Amino acid sequence: QVQLVESGGGLVQAGGSLRLSCVASGSFFSINVMGWYRQAPGKQRESVATITSGGNTNYADSVKGRFTISRDNAKNTVYLQMDGLEPEDTAVYYCNANIWAGASLGRRVYWGQGTQVTVSS
Repeated sequence: QVQLVESGGGLVQAGGSLRLSCVASGSFFSINVMGWYRQAPGKQRESVATITSGGNTNYADSVKGRFTISRDNAKNTVYLQMDGLEPEDTAVYYCNANIWAGASLGRRVYWGQGTQVTVSS
């Protein structure tokens, strides 16, 4: 099994910054795509940012220029640097990973438990 553990969430004032981290652990061979998703109360979960194993990134329009996703392949870790936070960014942020788990299980998608980000006005 594979586990994704997020950290770094918290309460911050508008205009502030937070850095989220997600570490993948368990039995797998490689991670193709890692990303961050968020879900606010009453809303659907949405993609925030993704990054491939080659370093190609994709961002939601709402966070472009403010958030930066990165990864450390040696540590199986993905980061989300969030600057210029706005109250609209308040949500539970989830780590996601597409993982090659071997011939028996193939490629699978895993999710972390989520970390709360609250931005006050």
